[in-house]
Amino acid sequence: MSTGVGPVSFYTSLGGSRRGGGSRGGGSAQASYQRQLAAHQRQIAQADRAAMAQQLADAFLRILNLHRVDFPNAQRPIAPEPNPPDRAAIYRHYEQHTLAGVGVFKRAERASAKQQAAAWTEAEAARQWAVLKSQQAHWQQELDRQWQALVSNDPDSVLRTLAEAFEDNEAASAAVGVDADEVSLVVLVPPASQAIPEQMPGRTAAGNLSMKKITQTDKADFFKQFVCGQVLVTLREAFAVAPGLRAARVIVLRNDGHDPYGRPNMPCLLAVSVTRRALEGVRWHDADAIDILNAAAHETLMAQKGRSKELSPLDLTDEPDIAALIASVDLEELGAST
Repeated sequence: MSTGVGPVSFYTSLGGSRRGGGSRGGGSAQASYQRQLAAHQRQIAQADRAAMAQQLADAFLRILNLHRVDFPNAQRPIAPEPNPPDRAAIYRHYEQHTLAGVGVFKRAERASAKQQAAAWTEAEAARQWAVLKSQQAHWQQELDRQWQALVSNDPDSVLRTLAEAFEDNEAASAAVGVDADEVSLVVLVPPASQAIPEQMPGRTAAGNLSMKKITQTDKADFFKQFVCGQVLVTLREAFAVAPGLRAARVIVLRNDGHDPYGRPNMPCLLAVSVTRRALEGVRWHDADAIDILNAAAHETLMAQKGRSKELSPLDLTDEPDIAALIASVDLEELGAST
């Protein structure tokens, strides 16, 4: 939706009436001015509503598109080709050395000196190039070692790579363990009150732009889209940067701040297990996050409550593995990264 505010002209008569009509003429001009001012203010208010409506529409659209971010798959790194030696600089060095003490009129000796400088230049350039290529080979060996550790799911390598990849994520994410080809991930999301706008743009029956308070059902639905979108974008990035991973377990915590004792209050909202293969062929730009996660996850644990079906904290009494996984996370550090 868009809106435009055109220029507003103001006109008042500066001359009075010849026969005592100045007061009436002034009143008419004042009334005209007031009407134009009111119209201008209405245009400003309409423009403000349109701008706010666009911001809200963008916010809801961003939530629906969270899972549609593409990540390039990691490739074996290649050590860069070194720059060749500076032959001109090398030659100037040797030429200055060989011509030292040779007079400018001793042409034969100078020619011989320059030939010697050229020969030495070739030898030195070859030596420097061999050193550079040896360094490149050494760097490539180190890169291959790191790459092999990553694709073979060495825990330290995978966790380090994922930590670097997750640094700029909107929702704080952390890889907390690697078991064979499966990684355990924790995603921290804000409460719905912080993630979902309180108003939605709409239209009145007359077609005028309006702002209405979002219903609890709509808010719960958008929050589920938000949570599932954050899970999927984290999975897509993890599988892209760590090519040896074949599966992931994701735990979603809600950041409710701190309890009365100052401890992090982060209840678990969702736990899912997803394989890389399950995400292959997904039509990311057509399907929404909830549908994708419902179809791809082979294990899902969540609770919904009330008529709005809002996500509710899970009771982990009978889920010791999930509880242990959460206990292994530095919640203070995770919360500080949001």
